[in-house]
Amino acid sequence: MSSRITGIGQVAVTVSDVDAALSFYRDILELPFLFRPATNLAFLDACGVRIMLSTPQGHGSVGGNSILYFKVGDIEHTFRALLDHGAVGEREPQATAELSDHTLWLAFLRDPDGNLVGLMEERKR
Repeated sequence: MSSRITGIGQVAVTVSDVDAALSFYRDILELPFLFRPATNLAFLDACGVRIMLSTPQGHGSVGGNSILYFKVGDIEHTFRALLDHGAVGEREPQATAELSDHTLWLAFLRDPDGNLVGLMEERKR
């Protein structure tokens, strides 16, 4: 049996209000809705990675999670379009790293609970 990691299957985002978070991730970010098995859970698809929105479980806390980084093709256009859809901007798009064959661009938004949501573009040179 191999213990090699083969990818990310699901990312959990702890939120205070699943309805408000679902509205942000589904309606503003336009992630496809998958299913909602309970009022405190909702699942969406981010290009094959399942995003689970849930209220705090056990010792979890709202806003204390890792950052989700979504790949985009045109970060400036996407950032502006998401702001026009009602997203709250945290940081404008900017080049953050020069790598061997591309420049990494990042921008940040906030979801309804203040969780950071990253946008990233790997712009070929």
